[in-house]
Amino acid sequence: MEYIRETLNFKIENPTAITLGKFDGLHRGHELLMDNLMKISKEENLKSVAFTFDMAPTYIVANKEPEVLTTNEEKYYIFEKTGLDYLIECPFTKEVMNMEPEKFIKWLVNDINVRYFVVGNDFHFGHNRKGDYHVLKKFAAKYGYKVLVLDKMQDEHRDISSTYIREEVVKGNIKKVNELLGYDFFVKSVIIHGNQIGRTVGIPTINMSLPKEKLLPPKGVYVTTVLLDDKTYRGVTNIGNKPTISENNPLGVETFILDFSQDVYGKEAVVSFHDFVRPEMKFDSLEKLKEQMERDVEFARKWS
Repeated sequence: MEYIRETLNFKIENPTAITLGKFDGLHRGHELLMDNLMKISKEENLKSVAFTFDMAPTYIVANKEPEVLTTNEEKYYIFEKTGLDYLIECPFTKEVMNMEPEKFIKWLVNDINVRYFVVGNDFHFGHNRKGDYHVLKKFAAKYGYKVLVLDKMQDEHRDISSTYIREEVVKGNIKKVNELLGYDFFVKSVIIHGNQIGRTVGIPTINMSLPKEKLLPPKGVYVTTVLLDDKTYRGVTNIGNKPTISENNPLGVETFILDFSQDVYGKEAVVSFHDFVRPEMKFDSLEKLKEQMERDVEFARKWS
């Protein structure tokens, strides 16, 4: 997969089929788009393209701090497994923000050689979101492309969307989140040095530093799996501020990897969340904390 980012000057010579969106979470609804994109690309002998922005336009226009299910790096990690030919992460500049729908279409057709658009029925684009699938169809003959419009996938009479999934993350409904995503919610980061308290109680943990825009489940302990050097291990992950250690700790993500003792500082880890164990707690002593951590580890070991 070719990853094109940090530029508005993208040129693809081969004819393409394209799908566009924020793709936050790359959930089951997005999977429907991707499946159809890949099918059309194969049938029509086209290169497959996913087009997204480096930051969701809704956050920029509303001047809000972003909260995302997947960081751009995590999004790339998922897309890379799909067989996609090109991932375009377009900078959301003022020029792009103010582009009228027809000009936006013409730009994509000319620069990305688009012959097929694959979009959801809620797709909007262009200045003030004035473009939709009706506009795409209106200009299809003029610019020489086809359009496939897909209905939104639903769960319990509600559209599967990034908004819906973010609501479930905030509630801590990890099993529901994973069901809606179609894979396990995860965090991906380089392992950094922590305060090494885990070592002092015989339960060393790996620590991860995540971008502030990454939306995390509620503070607490979770059953997880950890992907390291292409191997998967069972883990116990704490999201929180470590109140037993200090009142002023920043929010962090730390994981004890079962049956593992290697030095992995500086390596990249993917931690996937499966189930909630308990809320974060403040203990009277490190000994009490250790006893509870041992119970958490035993729970994770038996979990299935």
